[in-house]
Amino acid sequence: MTDEDPPLDAPLQAIGFRFDVVSGDYVAGLLTVSDICCQPYGMLHGGVSALIAEALASIGAQLAAGEDRRIVGVQLSINHHRSARTGDCLLAEATPAQTGSLLQIWDVRMWKVDDESTSAKGVLLASSTVTILEKTREVPPEVAKIYLRHATKNKISKL
Repeated sequence: MTDEDPPLDAPLQAIGFRFDVVSGDYVAGLLTVSDICCQPYGMLHGGVSALIAEALASIGAQLAAGEDRRIVGVQLSINHHRSARTGDCLLAEATPAQTGSLLQIWDVRMWKVDDESTSAKGVLLASSTVTILEKTREVPPEVAKIYLRHATKNKISKL
């Protein structure tokens, strides 16, 4: 990865999301909930949870598909089980439920955690399913290569 590479996911970076693991079979990271992520009532906005789910599943799906394929999210279903508030830390994990040559289905879960130094899962905040269509490449291969460079360098370590 070079200094000229764009972030792995610009919208997630803008809200302070940090990736821990990036691979074709597991994507995970942390977010400390800030005011920018919240509704006026101080609770995590459901759209932010959906953003995290779609992004993690899409990154994992692109890595699973390889750089000769393009992935496109076609369906997102999300259930919000509990709320998070400003200052809470959440852990998000995405894993493939199904991979194939045409469709991938990813499960994404989000939990409260005590702080960023622990991975001990607390209360389940949200669960989602993301369906992704694989297509033949329609974008420059450099886009997929950015994901691959991040994954190669950071498969087990922090970004």
